[in-house]
Amino acid sequence: MITNALSVDVEEYYHGAIFKDGARATGPFESRVEQSTDRLLALLSQHYTRATFFVLGEVAAEHPAMLRRIAAEGHEVASHGDRHEDVYRLSPDEFREDIRCAKAKVEEAVGDRVVGYRAPNFSIGRAQAWAFDILLEEGFEYDSSTYPILHDRYGQASAPRFPYEIWSSGSASLMEFPIGTAQVLGMNMPIGGGGYFRLAPLTLFRWGIRRVNTIEQRPVMFYIHPWEMDPGQPRPPMPWRHQFRHYIGIDKHEGKLDELLVHFRFGTAREVLQYGGMSSRPAPPPVPMTASTGETGVAA
Repeated sequence: MITNALSVDVEEYYHGAIFKDGARATGPFESRVEQSTDRLLALLSQHYTRATFFVLGEVAAEHPAMLRRIAAEGHEVASHGDRHEDVYRLSPDEFREDIRCAKAKVEEAVGDRVVGYRAPNFSIGRAQAWAFDILLEEGFEYDSSTYPILHDRYGQASAPRFPYEIWSSGSASLMEFPIGTAQVLGMNMPIGGGGYFRLAPLTLFRWGIRRVNTIEQRPVMFYIHPWEMDPGQPRPPMPWRHQFRHYIGIDKHEGKLDELLVHFRFGTAREVLQYGGMSSRPAPPPVPMTASTGETGVAA
């Protein structure tokens, strides 16, 4: 059986882009990340499942005991940046400072090295290819900021769909682990979690993940947020379209995730990258991105 990667973007409900864009209230909002993360940890424990937790630096600084609980239960702890700022809004120097600060906070909390990174809102586009070189220089070994789909706020539909080497410098290299998609009629269908998981029926995700695991013999990167486990989170006034996108399916999210964990094997991103999802089929050669052009060698 293929082992897929389960990942958690550890942030508050008010860090979400849709919430920030739609909420008329400016805060301060109550912190609820610890209780929702503990609820998720309990569910993962029931299924003997480990995951990668991409944690914001400011969350790590405010809740170090929570990070220690995550690590103590065998999960991987990685970085989600410091203050949930989109990378395309930062200069290279600002980005370096952000990830350096966040990495230090997370490592101090868990007492272990952090090697994985995911940009807030998947905000590393082709124009921000310089970020990969900085990630490599700052000690990261893999990135998971690419979603190979068409979307109104992010996505690179032509990007490779499975793990590949995205950047190299000398003997060091940075791997990319894209969010999961299934190809249908030549197009990439999102099966990697997030808002799509709350919106679409569970049968669609079961079909898509099984298709990728059995036909393509490759692992899927799936992601969730702790706040998606929290139906009781505050609901300040906001336009209906923002309400729909942020709150849709939250009341059923835990039950859907519970069932998904019954049908598929999941592990940490680091484990899946190391063992290739335990697939009997050799992984295809990596698709390099050159430092000079910032372009991938071939399209997915």
